[in-house]
Amino acid sequence: MTVIDIPGSKSVTARALFLAAAADGTTTLLRPLHSDDTEGFTEGLAGLGYGVRREPDRWHIEGRPSGPARDADVHCRDGATTARFLPTLAAAAASGTYRFDASAQMRRRPLAPLTEALRTLGVDLRHEGADGHHPLTVVASGVKGGELTLDAGESSQYLTALLMLGPLTAEGLRIDVTELVSAPYIEITLAMMRSFGVEVAREGNTFTVPPGGYRATTYPVEPDASTASYFFAAAALTGHEVTVPGLGTDALQGDLRFTEVLRGMGAEVITTADATTVRSSGRLSGLTVNMRDISDTMPTLAAIAPYATSPVRIEDVANTRVKECDRLEACAENLRNMGITVHTGPDWIEIHPGTPRPTEIATHGDHRIVMSFAVAGLRAPGMSYDDPGCVRKTFPGFHEAFADFVARTAQP
Repeated sequence: MTVIDIPGSKSVTARALFLAAAADGTTTLLRPLHSDDTEGFTEGLAGLGYGVRREPDRWHIEGRPSGPARDADVHCRDGATTARFLPTLAAAAASGTYRFDASAQMRRRPLAPLTEALRTLGVDLRHEGADGHHPLTVVASGVKGGELTLDAGESSQYLTALLMLGPLTAEGLRIDVTELVSAPYIEITLAMMRSFGVEVAREGNTFTVPPGGYRATTYPVEPDASTASYFFAAAALTGHEVTVPGLGTDALQGDLRFTEVLRGMGAEVITTADATTVRSSGRLSGLTVNMRDISDTMPTLAAIAPYATSPVRIEDVANTRVKECDRLEACAENLRNMGITVHTGPDWIEIHPGTPRPTEIATHGDHRIVMSFAVAGLRAPGMSYDDPGCVRKTFPGFHEAFADFVARTAQP
């Protein structure tokens, strides 16, 4: 059995940083993720005037519920959570002018449902270029609160940002959600808000968030389930066994459900209170699976799909087209370059069995494309990438960790 220590969750770290900044007091985050995205988030908080002190395995965030500095320029890099959460946090300030921009990749990604919701709440927010995209400016004067109708069918991050804003408003928020994608991420948000002292009432897709702010705490960040998917998939593909500690029955992240997909393909999955283990004979069956709620793991499945004994069809993943790249087409393009028959539609991809040949993977600057196709490369030696370094977004040490994993599983 090979035990893999996975870095902290990006999703949990980003939410914890927002909640810590919004809380009354100093919060300590244990084992947060060190990556380009989270470094960009902490730099953004520091730029907004929040106190941030980072140690190797813990970060200390000084919350200022009355609001950050009066004037700031923040560059959000490639981080979607940074680009969506920090303007929302800044909007709650009592007064101030905050200018946000991002990388060219992040500028292409949509913000409109979130910024329109903030405007509905009375926030003075303007897009400096294309409407619904970065760059943008927020002129803050506090947020009264009230009722909203939100379409979160493109990204659950819009709803998460507004839920976390709710306790910072004068009167609280009531949010009626018409469409929701990646619903498990909302469960992460609600559980974490509870840890910081706020209980959100939910009836169906209506969320009622009370005013009153947050309280600081010490918060442990669990390992990243999306990152763990590459190692689980590698074990399933190669007929080995891998255990990831820290992702057990009480794990917050819905992406751990990727192991259920592997179970459906024939792998054995064991989840205990404090770890998850995947083992396999290396023989995988095809399947049809809806991945709407765990779409960040769609590329992981796509990359191992050619090795299944029958076609793999992945459905309801339209939102993967507006991630760091159009992930659905990026997977299809790379699989075809590997000699695999692939069919796609607006929200689905179907991958047929074949014998992949090594090729240079077109990464489109997307960390998940690199990490997913590293798994495919286990049975197609010679794979290369046009931008292997883009893994720094969430897992700077991925290539070394994956090579170590391969070496350990190769030992008799």
